[in-house]
Amino acid sequence: MHVEISTDNTINGSADLSAALTATIRHGLAHFEAHVTRVEAHLQDWNAGKSGPEDIECTLEVRLRGQRPVVTRAASETVEKATKEAAGKMKALLETTLGKLAEHR
Repeated sequence: MHVEISTDNTINGSADLSAALTATIRHGLAHFEAHVTRVEAHLQDWNAGKSGPEDIECTLEVRLRGQRPVVTRAASETVEKATKEAAGKMKALLETTLGKLAEHR
């Protein structure tokens, strides 16, 4: 599973942050590794550095083998929390999506 992290210009996309977020995403979606070819995480700070509830948004786009991409979003006060919440939502979405595909086969 290939994971790409991109940030807007207000979030410092350091190598350490990228590694930590990649690990969070891989851990959250490990069960689906055989089905997922690529994960793109897009991070935005809506208030440009001012602190506030849910001003950091993480959008996860997952590409499944032979299927259309699926997307989830989560917002929180930190990059780490937003990413973890988006990965949790993605896990639930993949369980549903892959379950429906298995029923049709």
